[in-house]
Amino acid sequence: MSWKEVPDLLAVGLLIYAFVTVSRPAGSVTTRLWLAGWVCVELHFAAYSFLDLPGAGGVIADIVGTAALVWCAELFCWSMDPRLHQWESRLLFWAMSAVYTLYLTLTSLSAVPEGIMVGAASLFALVPLAIIATTPNAERPPNRWITVVLNTALALALLHWQFSKHGPDLVFVLPLFVAYFTCCLQFCFSKQRRTGGFVVTLLGLLAWSLVFPLGMVFDIFYPHVEVGAEVWNLPKYLVAVGMILLLLEGQLTRNQHLAQHDALTGLPNRRLFQDRISGAIERARQHKARMAMLAIDLDGFKQVNDTRGHHVGDAVLQQVARLFMTRLRRIDTLARTGGDEFSVVLEGPITRKEAADVASALRQLLDAPLMIEGHAMQVGASIGLAIFPDDAQTPHGLCIRADERMYMAKRNGGCAVQAG
Repeated sequence: MSWKEVPDLLAVGLLIYAFVTVSRPAGSVTTRLWLAGWVCVELHFAAYSFLDLPGAGGVIADIVGTAALVWCAELFCWSMDPRLHQWESRLLFWAMSAVYTLYLTLTSLSAVPEGIMVGAASLFALVPLAIIATTPNAERPPNRWITVVLNTALALALLHWQFSKHGPDLVFVLPLFVAYFTCCLQFCFSKQRRTGGFVVTLLGLLAWSLVFPLGMVFDIFYPHVEVGAEVWNLPKYLVAVGMILLLLEGQLTRNQHLAQHDALTGLPNRRLFQDRISGAIERARQHKARMAMLAIDLDGFKQVNDTRGHHVGDAVLQQVARLFMTRLRRIDTLARTGGDEFSVVLEGPITRKEAADVASALRQLLDAPLMIEGHAMQVGASIGLAIFPDDAQTPHGLCIRADERMYMAKRNGGCAVQAG
């Protein structure tokens, strides 16, 4: 057993631990596939530590270690498929992993007939073409053509060069290069946000793919130049750091969203609403226009909560939020600012009559009972309307005036709009 892989084993083990820690508690399918890929890298280093075993032991270690690298690349590719739950996506992963493993296993064996090597090389083109041909056009993500094109080029290159002077080197290098270059392009065209983590991961994957042909070039043309193993392994750690950065960036984005949105309805909360109304007032002031705010309180909601339970009350709030969103414009803001209270910013320019019409439309949405768990739930809405700059000229003043009119509508019997 060779001990020179032990530092890499420990380093990747620590990276896996960090990966698991960062991805908790809500790891996605993509995160789990990334983690499985790094477990394959750990297996790669573990297997390569036994390369010096005599006879079949060394051959098996070589096959397992190389196959683990391939499976890592295929897991990363699978994680970037926009429809990774689709059966064709699963089939593409398993089939291509098997094709790469088969070919690289054959290259590790001696005296394999040329016909078998030709057939195995042809599979790189035939398998992805067959899978993508059976996928309906509407369900076929464009980035799967990356896999088809690059693996077809790989098949042609192997058929042309695998029996050449440098064939023994090429049959090992080319499949690994294509596997990781495919992964690099898939990641480049994925829907990942273009952040620092994205850039680090992309550069790491590109460098990882180039390690294999560059290593061959140094072995053939510059055998006297010694390049340490840590240099060739550096891209792996670059990719790991990039992926961890992506996870941290994703958590930061989720935390920012949760800090500004209501967990039940997904609507902006009071904090974000205050930012939105301040921005709307400033824009209206700059354009010398009017904007409006609606304060909405549900009528009959307490009775629903008391008689049906809080889980039904939660469902009512969610359904009311969805109904209100269907009536508002994209530029408007609907927020949940209290238990059964909603607030609306109607961006200007807008007149009092237009704002009152919107308020009436929202109230009328609740005229029909809501169906929750097979039961009809009747709630209404009391709505107060305030206009900038007629009723108030600050966000605080506008909220106070809208609330006053909403409570006035409620005192007058509820299920009404108080516009002035």
